[in-house]
Amino acid sequence: MSLTRDDVYRIAHLARIEISEAQASATLAQLNDIFAMIEKMQRVNTDGIEPMSHPLGGSQRLRDDAVTEPDQRAANMRNAPEQADGLFLVPRVIE
Repeated sequence: MSLTRDDVYRIAHLARIEISEAQASATLAQLNDIFAMIEKMQRVNTDGIEPMSHPLGGSQRLRDDAVTEPDQRAANMRNAPEQADGLFLVPRVIE
């Protein structure tokens, strides 16, 4: 698939952006390069290859979930204009 300069101007119009002739030429080249790369990737035979949930195929190394900060709830609640049962009360926005 190859785009034309008219396609770039139409896309810019749909996006409600104004582009110059130089920007249109640069964008046209970039978009055509992207489409060429996509076509090249689509030609690769992927029969028999299972989809991967992660590109590296491994598991993430996660740190231990440990409490590192002291409990400061009482100090934080002093700033609340309204509170109930240790929770901030906010005005209702949906009726």
